Amino acid sequence: MSPFARFLCGCVLLVFTITAARTQGPVRMSSADQVRCANLVYAGNKTSYCFSDRFLRRLSQETRILVDPTFRRVRLDSRELCQYPFAVMSGEGAFTLTAKERAQLRYYLTHGGFLLASAGCSDAQWTQSFRAEFARIFPGARMARLTLEHPIFRTVYRIDTLATRHARPGGGVLEAFTIRGRIVLIFSPNGLNDTDHAENCCCCGGDEIARAEFINVNVLAYTLLH
Repeated sequence: MSPFARFLCGCVLLVFTITAARTQGPVRMSSADQVRCANLVYAGNKTSYCFSDRFLRRLSQETRILVDPTFRRVRLDSRELCQYPFAVMSGEGAFTLTAKERAQLRYYLTHGGFLLASAGCSDAQWTQSFRAEFARIFPGARMARLTLEHPIFRTVYRIDTLATRHARPGGGVLEAFTIRGRIVLIFSPNGLNDTDHAENCCCCGGDEIARAEFINVNVLAYTLLH
């Protein structure tokens, strides 16, 4: 069994952790048992320098799930990616994935991995490129907009609004892609980067979703439990 498969089997044990989170301390686990999250490097050397990892620490504080508190930079075309159950992909500007990167991302998402994709600074070019690459990887498939009634918005924190920094009419947008009844990808064209808590970063006038840290906690917890 691969390390990734062993991790996914172990996630069954986490089903009981959310309800016990606020009454019991974190379980003492070895570093090898920590949930590790990848920050993807793609399309050459494109990656996210402004996606705050503070939500990783917050999930450990609020639940008994022990999470590695920092992202690990991982190339999208590397087999190492399959050691990580959760990955973030963000950036700004147009990009084009290689054929190997497309094949790897398809394999990752269809074999238990999860991707949180977020347009850095609400960048329209990055959003356009991401949608184009999604269409190449999953021809004919569509991402569906998540409503606030979805359980993902109640997993750890109660999220009642997707308000944005500049009060975008209708609020922010989260879209989900599901395979065999399981959400494997969540995408925000507004941005979930939580740049308020990222070092030396700003949103540069973009209309990020506010309180993204808490939404990202819910997304990671929901991913591990489903």
